[in-house]
Order: sequence, then structure tokens, then C-alpha cells
Amino acid sequence: MTTQFDSLLAEVRNCTLCAANIPLAPRPILQAHPSARLLIAGQAPGVRTHHVGIPFDDASGNRLRDWLGINRETFYNAKKVAIVPMGFCYPGTGKSGDLPPRTECSQTWHESLFSALPNIQLKLVIGQYAIGYHLPNERDSLTEVVKNWQKYWPNILPLPHPSPRNNLWLKRNLWFEAELLPVLKTKVAELLKLADST
Repeated sequence: MTTQFDSLLAEVRNCTLCAANIPLAPRPILQAHPSARLLIAGQAPGVRTHHVGIPFDDASGNRLRDWLGINRETFYNAKKVAIVPMGFCYPGTGKSGDLPPRTECSQTWHESLFSALPNIQLKLVIGQYAIGYHLPNERDSLTEVVKNWQKYWPNILPLPHPSPRNNLWLKRNLWFEAELLPVLKTKVAELLKLADST
């Protein structure tokens, strides 16, 4: 199975489907392994991530790791944590930040990738585009979806993006850090302990 998965991953990383529609050469960025217990379903890499090639290797990643209560070594262990964003390549910049993730990735690769990750027990769904895909029946605002996180717990957890741009959101929604994050950290610790014991 690992050989089959490795072939799938290599195919994804060599994808050039959207080459004509993005500003930089395709560089699909994701992290996955069939043993992973935790899935981080984000948006799309930014320009810095495109050049570095490592997802969440920035202030957003530092905050996300703090939310999860894990260190970099654990976060970048594909056998424990899968990182499969909506778009695998940097989509370019619009008037108010990065453009939405390209849809070619989810349409072409997501079903195959997710079916090859049988041990995922918790999906962290980060931001409106990921929420739209993983929780397709949701029509509420991101804030309302995250406020009602217990509706999807313990299998899916909608989250705001950990970007510093969301500092104001975090200040306005103090319940997030007080009520949600302790539960998340406990669950992540349980999953990783389970992963270590198998």
C-alpha cells in the first residue's frame, strides 16, 4: 500500500494542471502518509511557502502549532500529521490578498488522497474555502461555523486561519482560546499518543 501511496504522492507533486493559470511555476506542496491520524486541511500556499517548499513555516504555522500543542518535529512528521490544502500551488495575489485556491487540485486529487488516508481521526478545516469543501452544507459565516464547532466534534473541527491578519478576530472571540483550544490540545495529544503506540 505504501508503494501505491508513494506513486500517488509523486503524481500529485508532479502535477502541472494549472500551470497556465498561476503566476509561478507549479510546485504542489502537501504532506501525507497513510499512517497519519491528524489532517490539516488548509487553503493554499502563499508566495513565501512556494519558495521555501514547507507548509506553515511562518508566523501562521507557529500559531497553529501552539493551538495544537505540538512542536515542529511532530508537526512535520507525515506519519502523524497530514497537510492537504485546498490548492497545492500558490494561486497568485488579488486586490485584498492571495487569490482563492485553484479548484483543479480538489477536483483532481482530493478524493484519491483522502481515500488513501484511512487512519485520519480528526480533520482541522482551516478557513472559508476548506470549510466550503469539507462542510459543504454549511451556509453560516466562518465565525458562526467555528462557534458551533461541537456540531462536528470529534471528527472535524472548523478553525479560523492562524494568520496574524486574524489577530482582531481572536481578540473579538475570546471563547476560542478559552473554550475550544484546551479541548483541541487534549484531543491532539490523545491521537499522537495512539500513533506512537502502533
